Amino acid sequence: MSQPSLNLHGAVDLSALARPPQPAGGAPTASGAGADVPVVADVTEATFQQTVELSMQVPVVVEVYASYAQGPSATLAKVAADYGGRFHLARVDVEASPQIAQAFQVQAVPTVVAIVRGQPIPLYQGDHPEEQVRQVVDEVLRVAAQAGVTGTVSEAAPDEAADAEPAEPPLPPLHAEALEAIEREDYAAAADAYRRALKENPADHEATAALAQVELIMRTAAAGGLEAVAAAQDAPATDVTAHLAAADAEIAAGQYQAAFDRVLAVVRATAGEDREEARKRLVEYFEIVGNADPAVADARRALASALY
Repeated sequence: MSQPSLNLHGAVDLSALARPPQPAGGAPTASGAGADVPVVADVTEATFQQTVELSMQVPVVVEVYASYAQGPSATLAKVAADYGGRFHLARVDVEASPQIAQAFQVQAVPTVVAIVRGQPIPLYQGDHPEEQVRQVVDEVLRVAAQAGVTGTVSEAAPDEAADAEPAEPPLPPLHAEALEAIEREDYAAAADAYRRALKENPADHEATAALAQVELIMRTAAAGGLEAVAAAQDAPATDVTAHLAAADAEIAAGQYQAAFDRVLAVVRATAGEDREEARKRLVEYFEIVGNADPAVADARRALASALY
């Protein structure tokens, strides 16, 4: 990821989620009264307006993540803490607040966007090394300073909140085992741990979604990524292997609609075991993308129509 060149002309419209920012007296203030605003906070659709108003005085970085995937970025939270309140990190769960994700035109999680003086600035998608995240944050602070936004928020608030709130419960043992395997890039071991978790509890939605993601990683690594899309370009819809490999690559690249359309075409063109294989793969994609994405609801309806 190269160091970005940012400007204040964002590509999305936040007006559906937040009213025009109030004068400084009615919004959370910086430096002084900003002590009431923590460095890191979870944001919902109900509180998003205050976050936009805060951006009039303090640079805001918004992380849209999925709780069913890896959750919020520990790297970004560490950078926020290290910068000592020079920017506010607002974290948004895509499943809990789908309208915010739609406003930012989120195509993949995590997605990170800045807000300065009420204007959104797209930053990056996916996970990146700490050094590159710091480069992005430095550029956001530079742009914010040019716009006269140099306030700060409280350094102590996150620790105080941590003391006041009960600690999060530890991960179930098999989930923890799977995450440790993912960290060392042993995806086969991670998949095995998630399968054992589902054997213990078939209703474990997080294990279902995580297993689908891990299996996707293994398949795309074997198929060569987006090269599979080119390989399937002239393949008939009945070529299940070619089109499912291409759809895997599209999902991994955040091209959800293209993948859904491709697999739906296979479902319509096939029968028997081939159709069932395509149907199962599409259902796995729904788990990966999540119900918050409107494309999932449309694809579910299309799948039902194709099958029945």
